[in-house]
Amino acid sequence: MKNLKYSIILLLFLFLLSGVAISAPRLTIQNSTFNFGYAPQNSKISHEFWLKSTGDDTLKILKITPG
Repeated sequence: MKNLKYSIILLLFLFLLSGVAISAPRLTIQNSTFNFGYAPQNSKISHEFWLKSTGDDTLKILKITPG
């Protein structure tokens, strides 16, 4: 009887956890890499990346670190 109780609690927890994962915010970047090719030393180059929020929840971008 105890095992049945724990099994039901575990299944309920997994069900609730899966609902949270589905409604999570998601960020999609179509082209996440870009090859600049040859760039002379001390030149200024740039490229724009388009970001799209595809999740069901609000997406908050708190920090951006170029790499």
